[in-house]
Amino acid sequence: MQQTQKRPTALAIWLVVAGIVGIGAAFALTLEKIAVLEDPTHVAGCDFSILVQCGANLDSAQGSAFGFPNPLIGLVGWMAPVVVGMAILAGARFAKWFWVLFTVGMTFAFGFVCWLIWQSIFFIGTLCPWCMATWVVTIPSFYAVLLHSVRIGAIPLPAGARKAADSLMAWLPLLATVSYVVIAVLAAVRLPLLEQLFG
Repeated sequence: MQQTQKRPTALAIWLVVAGIVGIGAAFALTLEKIAVLEDPTHVAGCDFSILVQCGANLDSAQGSAFGFPNPLIGLVGWMAPVVVGMAILAGARFAKWFWVLFTVGMTFAFGFVCWLIWQSIFFIGTLCPWCMATWVVTIPSFYAVLLHSVRIGAIPLPAGARKAADSLMAWLPLLATVSYVVIAVLAAVRLPLLEQLFG
């Protein structure tokens, strides 16, 4: 059978790196949550100011969106990109249906992160350092997996869309940077007001 698609090595490496960062952030937040449960007076090591802290996020209702601490989702969820990335580097080739399911998972992660960003900026009023580390790797991971699924035809779109997705892969750093700038602008506009009110 003729192979029409090269192994996505760059994507694989990114998935491994992003997964390690995500697991590390989730693990740090899990330790902080356990410390708070053991000692309600515990001050998280990532609490730097009223605006930059983990404590408020962990203690909020949004911090346990599904009835248990969000970091547990990260501990489990970020294993998938690491496994997928390592498997690709080892020579594995996944079926298109697998890429569809993986894209669905990354889309959920992206949507959940966008919701958490909105909640953090507009309702909780803080920026959690470890949460931001998760944002930084989730956003480009979603873009990369989605574009890859489109360009290999796993997501059935016209040939023009597949070519566009292939071209956009080179623009991933810019896409991610634009996303970060949007978040930074939202935070800069919203959070100074909170600092004046509660600082």
